[in-house]
Amino acid sequence: MKIILLQDEKKLGKKGDIIEASDGYARNYILPKKIGVEATSANINDLKLKKANDAKVAQEQLDAAKALAEELDKKSVTVRIKAGNGGRAFGAVSSKEIAAAAKEQLGLDIDKKKIILPEALKNFGSYDISIKLHPQVVGKLNVKVAEE
Repeated sequence: MKIILLQDEKKLGKKGDIIEASDGYARNYILPKKIGVEATSANINDLKLKKANDAKVAQEQLDAAKALAEELDKKSVTVRIKAGNGGRAFGAVSSKEIAAAAKEQLGLDIDKKKIILPEALKNFGSYDISIKLHPQVVGKLNVKVAEE
């Protein structure tokens, strides 16, 4: 019996795969536990449509991430921190502060977990930081650390 898997199953395959299973195994295990459905022509067509829709959505997300990366390359954010003795920065700038500054100054909602800081920003100046917008797209944002 041909089965379309509805979820990843360790010994059978991944979600969306069409597998061949014995009739008893399919009737007694796969179908009652809703691990898969019988591979009828209607179910196969639904699977094809779902895969096409998923591919379209993934491409739209990739295009949006590329557009945002191009937009970020042209922009900069200023973060102000206190100065300590001798004109040095008192503390460091965190990704949370950068995300808050980007929301306030640029109106962009950037997740702080996606901001990649190579090292702590402890000195005043200008830094180019990376932001992981998509698994395939990394944008750059200029961050200026200024004295408060």
